[in-house]
Amino acid sequence: MIRDKINPDFLYYFDQGKCLNAYDVFGAHLVKNEKNEVVGCEFCLFAPNARKVDLIAEWNDFQIGRQELYCIDAKGIWYAYLEGNYFEWQRYLYVITTHQGEILYKSDPFGFYTEIRPSRDSKIYDIEGYEWHDQDWMVTKKKTYDQPVLIYEMHMGSWRRKPDGSFNKFNEIAPMLVHYLKDFGYTHVEIMPIYEHPLDMSWGYQGTGYYAITPRYGVPKDLMYLIDQLHQNGIGVIFDWVPGHICKDYNGLYRFDGSFLYDYEKEEDRENREWGTANLDLGKGVTRSYLYSNALFFMKYFHIDGIRIDAVSNIIYYMANPERGTNQGGHDFLRGLSYNLFAKDDRFLLMAEDSSAYANVTKPADMGGLGFNYKWCMGWMNDTLKYFKRDPIYRKYHHYELTFCMSYFYSEYYCLPLSHDEVVHMKGSLLNKMPGDQWQQFANFRTLIGFQMTHPGKKLLFMGQEFAPYDEWHYESELPWSILQFPLHDSAFRFVKEFTTMYKNEPALWELDFDPAGFEWIDADNADQSIYIWVRKARDPKDHVIVVMNCTPNTYDNYRIGTLNADYYTEIINSDKDIYNGSNRINPLPLRTEEYTQYGRQKSILMTIPPLGITVLKAGYDEDKIKK
Repeated sequence: MIRDKINPDFLYYFDQGKCLNAYDVFGAHLVKNEKNEVVGCEFCLFAPNARKVDLIAEWNDFQIGRQELYCIDAKGIWYAYLEGNYFEWQRYLYVITTHQGEILYKSDPFGFYTEIRPSRDSKIYDIEGYEWHDQDWMVTKKKTYDQPVLIYEMHMGSWRRKPDGSFNKFNEIAPMLVHYLKDFGYTHVEIMPIYEHPLDMSWGYQGTGYYAITPRYGVPKDLMYLIDQLHQNGIGVIFDWVPGHICKDYNGLYRFDGSFLYDYEKEEDRENREWGTANLDLGKGVTRSYLYSNALFFMKYFHIDGIRIDAVSNIIYYMANPERGTNQGGHDFLRGLSYNLFAKDDRFLLMAEDSSAYANVTKPADMGGLGFNYKWCMGWMNDTLKYFKRDPIYRKYHHYELTFCMSYFYSEYYCLPLSHDEVVHMKGSLLNKMPGDQWQQFANFRTLIGFQMTHPGKKLLFMGQEFAPYDEWHYESELPWSILQFPLHDSAFRFVKEFTTMYKNEPALWELDFDPAGFEWIDADNADQSIYIWVRKARDPKDHVIVVMNCTPNTYDNYRIGTLNADYYTEIINSDKDIYNGSNRINPLPLRTEEYTQYGRQKSILMTIPPLGITVLKAGYDEDKIKK
């Protein structure tokens, strides 16, 4: 019984922010007998500012005064046990009467499920009992620093919808999503927030209850099924998680018991006017216990492989403003989160979406860092998109925008994102950002994708960008899959698929991502021609690729580039192939190196450099290709 777990040790750890399983005590829990039959339900709530707590529900016609919770501890823990076998799926709310006389109708902050919007009711749900079949994945998955990491960021409600426009459920989308991700070679899927949120327009980033999986897409065990299927097919799952701020809807965590229980007391720290939300006080012990337990809840019940934390700068600094100084409570919360997650599974992925220049984000917590595995490289993203938006005639004056990242790259472990934030709010899709006529736009798009995939760092691409839509992402409807009937979009789709597959199969593109020995510029300074040439190496230096990128519409035949010591180089992908709608300025045969010095290197090759294109040359050759 829950009441037996409420002892001095539990109360101490919960108050101090060291409780990691608060969901075992708080919330609504079905009670079963030895035959696994439901015989009752326990309700437990933390509300220290409450004078009275009523439980209103379907079984009592939502009438106040029919059933009450009773305060069983001076710290403000309220409890009730009801007998019966009818509780599962029933709707309920707490009515909190505060010491100040205010009456608040609140959803269960530890509830596992809710009624579909616009209702705010919690629903009693049996979270136990799903039979998993992902044991091989859970045992054999590896740490990722020297592995390929290719993340597909997706919004569950707008990837694909039913013909009538309604949402697919998690279990319905599973076979489609698994096949699609495997076809592209994605290693992980990052799902935008799917805990309960009242407004579709918030995309889940303004939540009201962290433990309740939104009913828009099914029940929690439907989500378990989806994750199970992904794991059985070798695909990891990352949840987007927003511990920094909450929706201010009346039924959520905001002013939960009439006091600022989980949020900041001071208005200047609490009110996040830019987003219309309230910042959580991550220095409070009860807030930490609530959130730490939530992260471990997702690990335990949903087998997730990682968490991406949104708006980390808003946690590190008060209101994301470095001039106000470091928010020590937020800083310590992140370090504690890292410690608790990695103590459970040191292969877990903890990723930071951080736009600040705060140092040591990916340094281990026990060495003074924040403890993340990876930090989104917002500088790379901003500089790269700024560069590609420019007319090629002006790019030579901004050549450094594509080389600058490597001057600081090894200061953190980086993931290179082309995320949803860059294709919304009138920013235009990736294709729409590109200058020039239609042919040049698609050529620029392919080059951009190639640059991301061959640059050091892990990769993330937002859904839909793989087929180069002109329109921004719109959450109200599914992706514009119909444009794949048009050759230009179909060829872009084919290019991205072949490039992502090539990325996953080439150790030189990921094995030494964060080792300086894995990257080398051959020519970083050819601003006049806007040509960039670099090397990516695997642990075996003989296993390497040379990447040649031309960011102007000019074509260069018999262009000499310096190489490493291989005898041959074979073109394994070229964004200008005709099958990608390019001009087919390719290098069809292996290129033999010559003892001719170029860029200070003893060996070099002559090659064709296509217009607005990127070419990847692999050391060595394929004998069958030479014979052909």
